[in-house]
Amino acid sequence: MSPPLLKLGAVLSTMAMISNWMSQTLPSLVGLNITRLSTSDTLKATSGLTQISPKEGWQVYSSAQDPDGRCICTVVAPEQNLCSRDAKSRQLRQLLEKVQNMSQSIEVLNLRTQRDFQYVLKMETQMKGLKAKFKIFKQDHQYTNFKTFYELKEKMDELLPLIPVLEQYKTDAKLITQFKEEIRNLSAVLTGIQEEIGAYDYEELHQRVLSLETRLRDCMKKLTCGKLMKITGPITVKTSGTRFGAWMTDPLASEKNNRVWYMDSYTNNKIVREYKSITDFVSGAESRTYNLPFKWAGTNHVVYNGSLYFNKYQSNIIIKYSFDTGRVLAQRSLEYAGFHNVYPYTWGGFSDIDLMADEIGLWAIYATNQNAGNIVISQLNQDTLEVMKSWSTGYPKRSAGESFMICGTLYVTNSHLTGAKVYYSYSTKTSTYEYTDIPFHNQYFHISMLDYNARDRALYAWNNGHQVLFNVTLFHIIKTEDD
Repeated sequence: MSPPLLKLGAVLSTMAMISNWMSQTLPSLVGLNITRLSTSDTLKATSGLTQISPKEGWQVYSSAQDPDGRCICTVVAPEQNLCSRDAKSRQLRQLLEKVQNMSQSIEVLNLRTQRDFQYVLKMETQMKGLKAKFKIFKQDHQYTNFKTFYELKEKMDELLPLIPVLEQYKTDAKLITQFKEEIRNLSAVLTGIQEEIGAYDYEELHQRVLSLETRLRDCMKKLTCGKLMKITGPITVKTSGTRFGAWMTDPLASEKNNRVWYMDSYTNNKIVREYKSITDFVSGAESRTYNLPFKWAGTNHVVYNGSLYFNKYQSNIIIKYSFDTGRVLAQRSLEYAGFHNVYPYTWGGFSDIDLMADEIGLWAIYATNQNAGNIVISQLNQDTLEVMKSWSTGYPKRSAGESFMICGTLYVTNSHLTGAKVYYSYSTKTSTYEYTDIPFHNQYFHISMLDYNARDRALYAWNNGHQVLFNVTLFHIIKTEDD
């Protein structure tokens, strides 16, 4: 095939591709191929918030009213991802991109076609002139150069089939111009539809969602405290050690620092085992062992801001031991506090002095003769161990199974055995108490350690030689700026 025919063949092939795409795609653009929901999908969409995953949108988890009539609710925010795009908008965007890409291709083809079209017109004129001259030449009997005549005739016969192709090329060139205009109009219509249904607003909406999530998370950071409503679990992490002991993580550690400390038994021991993570703890891969300068009493120790706080054996002395330096940083006697099973929890075990931490700081729970053996709550200075403030309750220490602090409120269980529940609470903020009824599952029948971790929002427990975790549900009152 000669070069002009090759060029024409390429143009016609491209035009066939465009026509095929237009015939397949344009009919679907009218309805945008709307996906029909099944009956089950429709039910899920209309059955309420309980069917919506946190990944899909905001949820109201629970709601109530406070004494002042304000609405109080718990919300679950969606995970931080792009807004889910419905099928119609997604398909519209894809079709618009295809139309725009095809429009660009047709624009390039049109420029090339217009250039070639001028060449075709010139060739057509030349061929028509050549045909006319040949006709005159054929009628002139005086022409004697038959060899030249027949060569010219053969060339003319070779070009004759090109004439209808050129005519078709002229028609197709007009069709390309028409396609270009139609696609330009179609693109404008699709853009208008897209703007009408808000498809261009997704990025803006995404930014607004991110901003809202950031504001909500900042708000939740300020509202870390709440009232205990429910205890669920437990989750058994490991089974190890004796019937009594303690295990813990540091509530002030960074998110990347997940070290676990393990202290077996309630007496006659001063070995602390450290694990780099819960995974290492479960597998038994120790990272370090500490030999304390004193034996501890009980199981109510706490790790807080990189230091271990424990009750020195056969005394009411509190020790602050640094894991980083391996030295005692402070020690102080807790004035009038009973020790060595004078005022233990119901299970005994030298559990007279219970050290714990919450969102507010470091605490000591104990009993004194001056308070008739009832529980005393003292807030401690974490550096000097000095008592900053104390509250005297009316709950007998010997009647308490275990206790823990959440947001400055002491929660006391009524037993360490099966059927135990959170029975009493005392708020240091209001200096008031109330009797509660918050049950929890004592799966292994004997709890000798129960401490709250503010970072994990969980209760760490030693349950008859099992290291377990309980989840807690806290009730928050979210106040607006108007409040």
